[in-house]
Amino acid sequence: MKGLKTVYICSECSYRSPKWMGKCPSCGAWNSFVEDVVEDERKATPPAAAARHTLTARTGEQKATPYRELEMPSYIRTATGLCELDRVLGGGLVLGSVVLLSGEPGIGKSTLLMQISDILGAHRRVLYISGEESSGQLKLRAERLGVQGENLSILTETNIEKILKEIDRVKPDVAIVDSIQTIYSESIASTAGAVAQVRESALALINKAKADNISVILVGHVNKEGSIAGPKLLEHMVDAVLYFEGERQQTYRIIRAIKNRYGSTNEIGVFEMTDEGLAEVQNPSEMLLAGRPQNTSGNCAVCTMEGTRPLIAEIQALVSATAFPAPRRTSNGIDYNRVCLILAVLEKRLGLRFSVNDVYLNVIGGLRLDEPASDVAVAMALISSLTDRAVPDDLIAIGELGLSGECRAVSGLEYRVKEAARLGFQRAVVPYRNLEKRQIKADIDLIPIKSIFEILKLLSPQEKKEN
Repeated sequence: MKGLKTVYICSECSYRSPKWMGKCPSCGAWNSFVEDVVEDERKATPPAAAARHTLTARTGEQKATPYRELEMPSYIRTATGLCELDRVLGGGLVLGSVVLLSGEPGIGKSTLLMQISDILGAHRRVLYISGEESSGQLKLRAERLGVQGENLSILTETNIEKILKEIDRVKPDVAIVDSIQTIYSESIASTAGAVAQVRESALALINKAKADNISVILVGHVNKEGSIAGPKLLEHMVDAVLYFEGERQQTYRIIRAIKNRYGSTNEIGVFEMTDEGLAEVQNPSEMLLAGRPQNTSGNCAVCTMEGTRPLIAEIQALVSATAFPAPRRTSNGIDYNRVCLILAVLEKRLGLRFSVNDVYLNVIGGLRLDEPASDVAVAMALISSLTDRAVPDDLIAIGELGLSGECRAVSGLEYRVKEAARLGFQRAVVPYRNLEKRQIKADIDLIPIKSIFEILKLLSPQEKKEN
């Protein structure tokens, strides 16, 4: 076909190359080039070129408006009806915003969006656009979830031109597209899911959302590395990027905001997958501590802050003699480099021989601890497993460790200790500098420490069971 050529486009930075390369010379990403068929603009006919330009153009002619003449909309946010999701979004869907929701296949994205459609349909017009399922399949899922279908319209279409026409006809307040990788445009000579198709289809929907004040939710697939499939530019185009995390074998799911122009990126929402859909977990700390073993070495509780919410998690460590020339280091839920740093501090300052042992660390519940306030709890779990001395069950550890072994102050300590007291903890290991600056009132005994040298005396000897 004349006017067509094959190029390779980097999915991270959209760099183009006439041949495949293992490493992108622009952004340095490995194995990021995907083959794409594009139309040569020099040979394109005027109608095709005009169609491509009108695809991403906004409706009507746009003119600059003085700031003082701008009017506030009648409503700014629309609550989705799920408090956990509203927390992550910053209070609900913003008028005219575009949200990108991504996650692994089978994690529950379509189930969540169908529940949102039912709740929003009670007050707003909702258009659910599916490019992966038929109307009968959607009806089957809706019946299982108990969806009433008030003000909810279903469209099974993958052509972006037809989708835009249907949006103009229905005039919805909220539009859901599942998924953006299945949408294509006839004016672009490439298959659905290609870099050019995803970029142009998303841009057309974004322009429609901004022009008509429609809240749009896009579903994005993830690649084998766990990042959103398609061009990296897609994350910069939308207003919010949400990741749906969790193991398919487990019942709990976590929604985390990676980008949010209208709210915080530190909030998380916790859900539980049930037979009737996703149920909100209002108290995730109790869920994370369920089944915690008693009087066992290598176990320590920590309170971390996820935005404005304090969460108590359980850290488990296993230190055992290695059978390999180089000991193994495995970390799940905690940054691997951070674990290596803590191990180096413990070995240098306390003289503990971790270099001849395998070390395994795990955070229960699939939670990921990114803030350094969990350092003291990690250190206590490691020391407890190595020395076989259990951390008291009623004790929780909070604090950041420095390379000299000092315990540094953390933020939001008052919220952390109140959450620990609410769940029945009697003692809390906290940085000395936090209590030095201000007096914290809590129904819990606070144990201030200045360095890791004070940790050993807090561990109790492991009781030996009689045969």
